Amino acid sequence: MVTVRAPATSANLGSGFDVFGAALERPADVVRVEKADRTTIEVTGVGSQYIPEDPEKNTVGAVAEELDAPAHIEIDKGVRPASGLGSSAASAAAAAVGLNELYDRGLTREELVPIAAEGEAVVSGAAHSDNVAPSIMGGFTIARNDGVTQVDASVPLVTCLPEIVVSTRDARQVVPEGARMEEVVETVANASTLAIGMARDDPDLVGRGMFDAIVTPARAELITGYDDVREAAFDAGATGVTISGAGPAVIAACHEPDRRDVAMAMIDAFEAADVEARAYQTRIGQGATIY
Repeated sequence: MVTVRAPATSANLGSGFDVFGAALERPADVVRVEKADRTTIEVTGVGSQYIPEDPEKNTVGAVAEELDAPAHIEIDKGVRPASGLGSSAASAAAAAVGLNELYDRGLTREELVPIAAEGEAVVSGAAHSDNVAPSIMGGFTIARNDGVTQVDASVPLVTCLPEIVVSTRDARQVVPEGARMEEVVETVANASTLAIGMARDDPDLVGRGMFDAIVTPARAELITGYDDVREAAFDAGATGVTISGAGPAVIAACHEPDRRDVAMAMIDAFEAADVEARAYQTRIGQGATIY
């Protein structure tokens, strides 16, 4: 048996739609894999009642098929489904790393990314790498069609998860089909600033680079209280605030001494909108770990 812990992730980070991703220190999924004649799945943990155990409908089933590695797979969910924190990606990433080890496939972490992305397609309808890449490789990642660029980073973050459900499919339906040239130029500038900030471990540059005027405003309409939560986080010291992935989680970059104040401010703002929420004081961390 091989046991793997794979972290939650935040994709997009505002300006890097379908490209940027970051591994979070917490929360995380823990997946155990054991060789078997056919793939079977058992799911426990947060939101497990909503996750199918049929291998054809579960991300890890697709990963096992891609690797030709049948196994009994136990998933202990620490990342809530439909959270915007890469829940399905964490399971897929852990399964890919675990089955690669169990069957001695010899694939590198980068080679495992597209395999785990095929698992993501079961849930989102498309094989995106922006969540699975950081969950496997850790740090800050840039997913391209020809591979992944990764840098280690340790920027302090707060992720605030409200008791709202926003499905990836619904969030994709509201993405604008076009943008004005000035919006595109601004987004490129912000994305470049964020990437440099990650390379320098600079929360101020990362925060400045999070702003996005194209996708985020449309998705914000799906999250009750988003504008007030964003404003409260800035007032408490956040350097940047945006939607994590497809939402509803909201992510804020900040300096270490401000993390607690930012977390409490975001929770209070959601509560003022009659929405229960919890916050994770976290940072960018390492990828999937084999126990």
